[in-house]
Amino acid sequence: QVQLVESGGGLVQAGGSLRLSCAGSGRTFSRYVMGWFRQAPGKEREFVAAISPGGNTYYADYADSVKGRFAISRDNAKNTVYLQMNSLKPEDTAVYYCAADANVNVYSWRTTNNMDYWGKGTLVTVSS
Repeated sequence: QVQLVESGGGLVQAGGSLRLSCAGSGRTFSRYVMGWFRQAPGKEREFVAAISPGGNTYYADYADSVKGRFAISRDNAKNTVYLQMNSLKPEDTAVYYCAADANVNVYSWRTTNNMDYWGKGTLVTVSS
């Protein structure tokens, strides 16, 4: 079982940057696909980014809406995954959630219901 705690959210002006962190518990963190999802007011939770489990190389996947602006990374020695968000837009305003699952892959990790473990979220507000 994995417990996840997000941090790093806040208020930023459009065009600015933020880095979110997600600290995970457990000694098997490196075995999990880690993902970031977000939920804007009145909208469904949506996929933002995911990164494959530990190894020599990682595979990262991004939603089209954030590709080229956001970057996901992980440090398995620290049990932490990051989301670097640049060139933020007002439409990026949402609660951002960290998620983990050991049994998803590139064909399934974009689906919210496929991720087993979730943090409580951190609010990102981008002002225009």
